[in-house]
Amino acid sequence: FASINELLEVRSPTTGERLSTIEQAGARDYERVMKQSQKAFLAWRAMPAPARGEIVRQVGEALRAKKDLLGALVALEMGKILTEGECEVQEMNDICDFAVGQSRFLSGPTLQSERPMHRMMEQWLPLGTVGVISAFNFPVAVWAWNTALAWVCGDTAVWKPSSKTPLCAIACQNIVNEVFKRNKLPQGISAVVVGRGSTIGERLVRDPRVPLISATGSTRMGQRIGKVVGERLGRTILELGGNNALIISDKADLTGALASAFFGAVGTAGQRCTSTRRLIIHESIYDTYLRKLIANYRKVKIGDPLDRATLMGPLIDEGAVADFE
Repeated sequence: FASINELLEVRSPTTGERLSTIEQAGARDYERVMKQSQKAFLAWRAMPAPARGEIVRQVGEALRAKKDLLGALVALEMGKILTEGECEVQEMNDICDFAVGQSRFLSGPTLQSERPMHRMMEQWLPLGTVGVISAFNFPVAVWAWNTALAWVCGDTAVWKPSSKTPLCAIACQNIVNEVFKRNKLPQGISAVVVGRGSTIGERLVRDPRVPLISATGSTRMGQRIGKVVGERLGRTILELGGNNALIISDKADLTGALASAFFGAVGTAGQRCTSTRRLIIHESIYDTYLRKLIANYRKVKIGDPLDRATLMGPLIDEGAVADFE
């Protein structure tokens, strides 16, 4: 680069120690990545869908081989417990398996025509370069859910990960790079751009070359992205925050209902869109249920997420603590 871009310090939410320093992408880097992705799309869309599925299968196998390492990296950088980190990597493997199957079923119906000796055929075509904006709480799975399916459809993907968890994104990209290189595929089918939302995120959501934006984050963020992309007639997939309630009737299995509500609240330290936020309990079991739930909370072991005895790790950063309080 002609000049060094702004540096990003990555710190452990558990200890506060610096894990790495990353040079963030700037406007010129984004443009270079986007041009490469557009170029790669022309070749990638021409490959038969089952052949693209075979590449995704290999990606899934490569991710599966690194499951322990990736799971530990998720726990180290994001702070969720090791079991959750490993399960998140498993979700990446699962979506790759699903996408491989889908690659052989990208069908379109043929229809009767009003013209003699003619039939009409419906054919679905890839969109182009899709943008994936992921949040810190699922630093790898959300990318895989979107990208594996985009790939089998013939799309390329540009991923803007959360600036709180860039190491997980870089690790995934490096694993994918090995698969693409081994298959002699062009660069740009998969790309990661680590940078500020005001620099990279804004360009991505406003870029007319990106027909689809998939974004995960707060409802406030989703409202803004939906508006910006909609104004240029782009498409969005938005996975946003929630205010989830569990309804517990007087006929519920209390053991199962307790486990669901309890881990739904403490899992990922409550930092996910599916976290349990409210309980709606039948009055006849309210006191009993509450007493048992409080007893469960007293047993929670909070600590190092890399320790398998830990049930709940830290919040991601001091800002998250302030928001919670």
